[in-house]
Amino acid sequence: MTLLAGGTDLMVDINFGRKRPDTVVAIDRVPELANLERNGHVRMGAGVTYTRMLREDLGSPALREAARTVGSPQIRNAGTLGGNIATSSPAGDTLPVLAALDAVVVLRSKQGERRVPFTEFMTGPKKNVRRADEVVVGAEWDDAGPAQTFMKVGTRNAMVIAVAGLALVVDRSRRRVGVGLGSCGPTILRAPQAEALAAAIFDAHGWDRRLTPSDAELMEFGRLVATAARPIDDVRGTAAYRRHVLAVMGERALARVWSMT
Repeated sequence: MTLLAGGTDLMVDINFGRKRPDTVVAIDRVPELANLERNGHVRMGAGVTYTRMLREDLGSPALREAARTVGSPQIRNAGTLGGNIATSSPAGDTLPVLAALDAVVVLRSKQGERRVPFTEFMTGPKKNVRRADEVVVGAEWDDAGPAQTFMKVGTRNAMVIAVAGLALVVDRSRRRVGVGLGSCGPTILRAPQAEALAAAIFDAHGWDRRLTPSDAELMEFGRLVATAARPIDDVRGTAAYRRHVLAVMGERALARVWSMT
C-alpha cells in the first residue's frame, strides 16, 4: 500500500516508471493530519502544505523561508511536510530546518504512536526508520524564537533542487544553536563543531545582546560548517563547490541571525 498526500514526489516516480504501486490510499483529506498547534511547543501535522506554512505562524521563520523556496505555487499548494519527511531526500528543503530545530518525527501505526528524533530518522538517501505499517503524522519542536534562517544555493533562482542548503537556529532562551545541512551528504547533516563555536561566541558576547561578531568569528563558523559536510560530485555541482557555498552561507547565516530578537 502506498500513501498519497500531495503526490509531488510519488507522481514523478510513477511517471518515470520507478514505482508501480498496486494500491494507493489518498490521505490528503484526513483532518487530523492538517492540525497545527503552537503553545511554546509546536506540533505540525503531516498534511500541512508549503502554502500554509507561508501563511500561518509556525513558530519557525526558517521553516517559512524554506517553504518559500519549494517549487512553483502549484507544488506548494499540494506538497506537504509529511511528504518531505517520508521521502527523506537529502535535498528536501524543510528537512535541514527540522534538524536544526531538534524536531521529532511522529509516527503512528495500529500498535500506537512513537516519536523519533529527526537526526535519527533518516538512514540514507530516501531511506528512513519508518516501518511499513507506520504513517508519518507530523513533527514536533520547541518554539525557538525568531533568530533563525534558511538558505540554499541552486543552479537557478527558483523551482530548483538545492545544490546545498543550510538552516541555522539560535534559541536564545534555551541557549542552544542548531545547524542543519542539506544536499551535502547521504542524509541531512548536523554541524556540531560549528554549533559549539557559535554557542561559545554567544556566551562571550551575550545571548541577549546585539553585538556584531568579528569577521574572524564568522569565517571560522563558516569553515566548521563546510567541514561537517560529506558532499559528492554530481550533475548539480562538485563537492568542492558545495563546501565553498556552505562556508559562505554559514558566515552569512550567523551574521543575519545575530541581530534578530
